[in-house]
Amino acid sequence: MKKTRILFLCIHNSARSQMAEAYMKQLGGDKYEVESAGLEAGKLNPYAVEVMNEDGIDISKNETNDVFEYYKEGRLYEYVITVCDEASAAACPIFPGVHQKISWSFPDPSQFAGSHDERLKATRLVRDTIKNAVIDLIAKLG
Repeated sequence: MKKTRILFLCIHNSARSQMAEAYMKQLGGDKYEVESAGLEAGKLNPYAVEVMNEDGIDISKNETNDVFEYYKEGRLYEYVITVCDEASAAACPIFPGVHQKISWSFPDPSQFAGSHDERLKATRLVRDTIKNAVIDLIAKLG
């Protein structure tokens, strides 16, 4: 059975796209081949790592990836899903053969301010919203 290839894209591949990839892999089963990348590779966001651990998923050893490297390698995807703001999403490369480009806009955890607990709380909200979006996507894809 051919797996549906999905790419989650963000700015630095440090939080939102990492969370979406992790949930798609966990909840989508073996029907999907999932990757994530950023417009430029950054560093994993420690708040994203912490809130994903709270939900039983360890992303602490994940690499951050550069989408333009994937593009140069000629990788193909049925779905490219941006999880950043619209202006950033517009800067993403167009992958040949993409069945559908989907834009999900989530707040950027790297921009959250406040105490450790306040930043964690805000990142949890993003995590939960991403998880629900992934659950909805899996239901739509069947």
